[in-house]
Amino acid sequence: MTEVSGDQKKQYVLVPGGAGFIGSHCVIELVTAGYTPIAVDNECNSSRECLKRVEQITGCKIISYKIDCLDLESLRDIFKKYPIYAIINCAALKSVGESVQKPILYYKNNIGCLLNLLTCMEEFNVKNFLFSSSATVYGTPKYLPLDEKHPCIGDAITNPYGKSKYICEHILKDTMVAHPEWNIILLRYFNPVGAHKTGLIGENPIGKPNNLMPYIAQVVVGRLPYVNIFGTDYNTPDGTGVRDYIHVVDVAMGHIAAMKQFEINCGLKIYNLGTGKGYSVREMIKALEKASGKTIPYKECSRRSGDLATVYADPTLAAQELGWTAQRNLDEMCEDLWRWQSNNPNGFQ
Repeated sequence: MTEVSGDQKKQYVLVPGGAGFIGSHCVIELVTAGYTPIAVDNECNSSRECLKRVEQITGCKIISYKIDCLDLESLRDIFKKYPIYAIINCAALKSVGESVQKPILYYKNNIGCLLNLLTCMEEFNVKNFLFSSSATVYGTPKYLPLDEKHPCIGDAITNPYGKSKYICEHILKDTMVAHPEWNIILLRYFNPVGAHKTGLIGENPIGKPNNLMPYIAQVVVGRLPYVNIFGTDYNTPDGTGVRDYIHVVDVAMGHIAAMKQFEINCGLKIYNLGTGKGYSVREMIKALEKASGKTIPYKECSRRSGDLATVYADPTLAAQELGWTAQRNLDEMCEDLWRWQSNNPNGFQ
């Protein structure tokens, strides 16, 4: 395994949340693109084993630290040690349902982590920041598909997770006013799913999954008894919620495409990362049945607080300005997810 040094590669890129689902895939693509990632993670919803497998996939030793971004002094130590070129902030709690039950935790973690990172950027003259945001900042859609011009109104956002991202976006916009020489890119994810093609890494929630696809996958391998379908009376073709699902590798590639904007001093930019197509809960169950060759039991339940009927992206701007579009279809998302889950029925344990 080779050690990646700064003079062999491009710039150091700090990846808070680098051992998580999206962060780990970003680390792989950063290495492939010639950057030197520094993964930091408090491992509250991730595993150090993930980064060991990232090293196996890339053939490179990954610089990593077990650090909570709420610990400002530990963050400062990293900024002192490395000349950081950019930050890709994937550090956040992300469950819509859990955020409704634990709003204080979500605001403290998601906003506090951002403030500490920005503090370090000011102190150490780091000027490039890429923020993992969310389509939840759009709130209840006024029209579909959702483009970047859709209004984001705080009171229209239906859960504390989305509101925490909304507040973070406004902090970043205000920061740009104070630091016009900085570059800040907000990437609004829709619903990342799938796994790395090797099956070595994938989504590995600690405890019961809060997102649909890892939950379905755990039902298929027998860790959970059935899928709960929350709401069957939405105004959608089959009555279940519709979302824009995007392969996690496409999301990671979107980050690499966005980082090229730093080279031209892009200022503040906002991009959707989605496919532009929505699939219902029932369609996702059927797609994973196809990938796994198994019948998936489910139970119909009442609607869940904070959920919306239909959400899907208009990804045109990312295609025009970044040259990026999602390349992997629903079949590939489910095939890769199933390869990960079937090879690792207990995740990284």
